[in-house]
Amino acid sequence: MSRKGENIFKRKDGRWEARYEKGRHPDGSIIYGFCYGKTYREAREKVNCIGKEGASKSLQRSFGVYCDEWLDEKAYSVKHSTYVKYKGILDNHIMPRLGHYNLSAINATISNDFIKKMCDSGLSPKTVRDIRTVYCAVLDYMQKNATGLSMNFDVVAPKLENKEVRVLSSDEEFILCNYLLNEFDDCKFGILLAVMTGLRIGELCAMKWESISLSNRTLCVNKTMQRLQKQSEDQEKKTTIYLSTPKSAKSLRVIPLTSACISLCKMIGQKNPNAYLLTGTADYMEPRVLQYRMAKYTKACGLDGVHFHTLRHTFATRAIEAGFEIKSLSEILGHSSTSVTLNRYVHSSFKLKRDNMEKIPTFIG
Repeated sequence: MSRKGENIFKRKDGRWEARYEKGRHPDGSIIYGFCYGKTYREAREKVNCIGKEGASKSLQRSFGVYCDEWLDEKAYSVKHSTYVKYKGILDNHIMPRLGHYNLSAINATISNDFIKKMCDSGLSPKTVRDIRTVYCAVLDYMQKNATGLSMNFDVVAPKLENKEVRVLSSDEEFILCNYLLNEFDDCKFGILLAVMTGLRIGELCAMKWESISLSNRTLCVNKTMQRLQKQSEDQEKKTTIYLSTPKSAKSLRVIPLTSACISLCKMIGQKNPNAYLLTGTADYMEPRVLQYRMAKYTKACGLDGVHFHTLRHTFATRAIEAGFEIKSLSEILGHSSTSVTLNRYVHSSFKLKRDNMEKIPTFIG
């Protein structure tokens, strides 16, 4: 048996064997090294020397090395779009400022000063929070893999601003919908469908007619489209279009279609199942082109500050105003939880607040 709390054993041949951690396999399991001594004390001293030497070598490695190792590990466990986001944060923000530091130099002062400089650089609090998340994940990876390293400090998170989210009023929504019905085409049909279902822009761009079942009165969401940075060395085009599954498992969903949605589909005329909704052909319309179209349409309607995602916020708000059950709404929007729906997408109108106030019992008058 080993001494309590130590990996030092007496072998059958009379020698003492001490185990130590040399590294880890790709699956995370430990790779052990061994040293031997005639006595327990000799074996312990040998393994202690190896431990000190390993810690010294670990601390001499640069922070950038661990950033690269962490990113390589994430390549096999996250979606490509998430990997591209992580790589962009490391390449553009973390590595240029901290990549050259030795591990022994990384501490609370340097970490929090880095976050402060990110805040002062003009980046939004949300972007800085994303940078902090990646930075802390690398610190956690270092803590687990660098011998003799202790990262027992907090990295302060910037406070998020409570920005007012743009939601179309009922009058504005009426104006936009009537404009889209004028000189009706495939693109306007797609935007109206998003108004009535809360689709994300990438989901709409990736959607084909095969996703709509008029007989079942359903819309199946199973793909999304994004323009992401290419990982190849080809510099002629730095970005390309990626089609993939939506952002989370909950985003894979089936949306019931209302009678108004079915009428809209019949108005445009059902196309080939392999045709994209926004074009009616085998050629897709990418998200940034759809954003340009949205800007053109909303300008013509005299609507300011409206983006495609405004339609999603508006759909959620109209649903709550109509008394929609929150769990069902959360599933239709493809959210991971009802708290996301309530905290980010539900914006009560003043009329709804007034109507709810009138529901409170009173004993005066």
